[in-house]
Amino acid sequence: MRNKPLYEVRDIENLKQMLEESAKLYKDNTAYLVKNDKKEYVNIMYPQVLEDMNALGTALIDLGLKGKRIAVIGENRYEWAISYLAVINGVGVIVPLDKQLPQNEIISCMERAEVDCVIYSGKLQETIDVIAEMEDMASFYINMDLENEDGKYLSLKKLINKGKELVKSGNSEYINAKIDIDDMAELLFTSGTTAKSKAVMLSQKNIVYNLHQMCQMVHIKDDDVFLSMLPMHHVYECVCGFLVPLYRGAAVAYCEGLRYIQKNLEEAHVSVFLSVPLVFETLYKKIWEAIDKQGKTKLVKTMIKITNILDKVGIHLKRKIFKDIHNQLGGRARLYIAGAAGINPEVSKGFRDFGILAIQGYGLTECAPIVAVNRNNAHKDASVGLPLVGTELMVVNVNEDGVGEIITKGDHVMLGYYENEEATKENLKDGWFYTGDLGYQDDDGFVYITGRKKNVLITKNGKNVYPEEIEALLNDSDYIEESMVYLKPVKDDLVLSAEIRVNKEYIEENFKDISKEELKKIIWEEVKRIQQDLVIYKHIKEIHIRETEFEKTTTLKIKRYLEKTVQK
Repeated sequence: MRNKPLYEVRDIENLKQMLEESAKLYKDNTAYLVKNDKKEYVNIMYPQVLEDMNALGTALIDLGLKGKRIAVIGENRYEWAISYLAVINGVGVIVPLDKQLPQNEIISCMERAEVDCVIYSGKLQETIDVIAEMEDMASFYINMDLENEDGKYLSLKKLINKGKELVKSGNSEYINAKIDIDDMAELLFTSGTTAKSKAVMLSQKNIVYNLHQMCQMVHIKDDDVFLSMLPMHHVYECVCGFLVPLYRGAAVAYCEGLRYIQKNLEEAHVSVFLSVPLVFETLYKKIWEAIDKQGKTKLVKTMIKITNILDKVGIHLKRKIFKDIHNQLGGRARLYIAGAAGINPEVSKGFRDFGILAIQGYGLTECAPIVAVNRNNAHKDASVGLPLVGTELMVVNVNEDGVGEIITKGDHVMLGYYENEEATKENLKDGWFYTGDLGYQDDDGFVYITGRKKNVLITKNGKNVYPEEIEALLNDSDYIEESMVYLKPVKDDLVLSAEIRVNKEYIEENFKDISKEELKKIIWEEVKRIQQDLVIYKHIKEIHIRETEFEKTTTLKIKRYLEKTVQK
């Protein structure tokens, strides 16, 4: 399977060259779909993206920001994209920040990155007001939403217009700027508390190599429309959901929020959607809930069997047979890519049954980000895919279960952690990046992730339990919304336990007026059913029902380091 032919891609040296070429090759293509005041999508074409980037870059250099660190913070939007492109392609180092961070952590990240300028969304004005009053912070504050200058705050729109005038008058310093692909171009903070997060240094070589190799393995077309809903400060969305479309001539539509995903998929006629397993699994459940309410479950399952048989003989009717489902998803859905965590294989196969290829990949911030990905023409639902073309991957320190730590080497690996030599030496050895992820490779080269090294639970008798494996089984139940597995100290023993948030909607539909005790009994019976095929040492011995949602990162992963403090 790994020897399937690769997709043809054009060679590029840096992101500046990429956009300059894309603006010519795809001059008649839409680059962005942005909501206007009437909440309607309007088109921004490729040539305008290049013009705006050159204008903003010119204006930023005119402010004296050449070679400086510039932060960008805000929701997914065109202004964020232009700010990123302008800075990284000739001004200085871009520092994407998480808009959901508490004020003190935003300040800490800015201080650690030695930021000289912040380009920010108007929604963060209160936070920026506090920061702007502090000594030794940024010199410039540029508001994405401001129409005119307001005291110490500059208008992004005005800067772009000023830059256009400077370019028109012959200022070509930014346009002619040379890109050193080996220099630090981007400084990204890993998720975690301020004390735990690391600042990852990426070069343009890292980023370009990653998107170039990924596009050889995953087919992206110039008429594709992506929906951007994961936070753009996260390298997965930034490279795969923002830079890859620009490279391939596709369009990006900005999502208005989690509540509007299905609406935006339909409005923008999205063909490619990158997200996390939780979103795809929720979307998939809703599709089947709608089918069930219409009383068509048996019919749909029969048609899936028939169309799967027809597929094998080259007769492809899924899009036609399941037209209503496709229309709910925009009418053009062809490729869904999950990242950040493992997706339920049944969901991937389920979307494929409806005629939508659903695959998953694997990556880390330190690898810019992709390490492995399933391909259009070579995929396994339980695997995170094959290593990127040209990269090296090994599994080391393998245990009795055949599981070890995944390490990788290649041009996708970061320069190191900023001002953290100890962490760099710990994770980078002889060019190999030690991911901290545990897994294995099969005979075909496909990679499987079993969990994080730091999350492994070691029982009293020395057995390794991977909580992610058990959580995936629990979360697949209609009764359970989400869960977290952990070891609870009880006297001289460690008891495998689970914190569970139930699916209230499902419980209310199927059980009337039950007490908390009855609910716990129902969930406990479900847990016992789920784990009956697991070896004994992986069996949950105790459960706790919780009312509130787990606190999560911006990629919807449970913050285990916080949640463990509330376990009883």
